Amino acid sequence: MNLEQFIEYFADLFDETDADTIKADTQFKSLDEWSSLIALSVIAMIDEEYDVEFRGDDIRNSETVHDLYNIVLSRVN
Repeated sequence: MNLEQFIEYFADLFDETDADTIKADTQFKSLDEWSSLIALSVIAMIDEEYDVEFRGDDIRNSETVHDLYNIVLSRVN
């Protein structure tokens, strides 16, 4: 598991946001396209790609894409 791959998976969840603009330090909640539907998609992506249980609280307590990655990394077996 690496950060670049995680960012790629994360960016793929957005239809209208240019993937090149999403970086580790991107404050994802400030993206115009961010919504509760995208949040659910993030949870599903993390479950599917990393087999990690991820909750809404994890998203609420995160500011950047790197924050999300760190939570996933801490839970990967």
